[in-house]
Amino acid sequence: MATEVQIQAPFITLGQLLKEESVIATGGQAKWYLRENTVLVNEEPDDRRGRKLYPGDVVAIPSGDRFVINGTGASTN
Repeated sequence: MATEVQIQAPFITLGQLLKEESVIATGGQAKWYLRENTVLVNEEPDDRRGRKLYPGDVVAIPSGDRFVINGTGASTN
């Protein structure tokens, strides 16, 4: 089962998500974590800590945890 992540802004970065969900302890660890682990964004490998995640995006990490972005932020259009 996936964890729903509520965001107030139009997007959240992959590095911010990892920190907020306690996958990593500090934002500075994101670069190392993404280099050492295969993280899937919408079923595609991605190692960019600045990758923008929008409502509906799904992130899967090696531990088996999955996160679904659910937002109430402003539209990006």
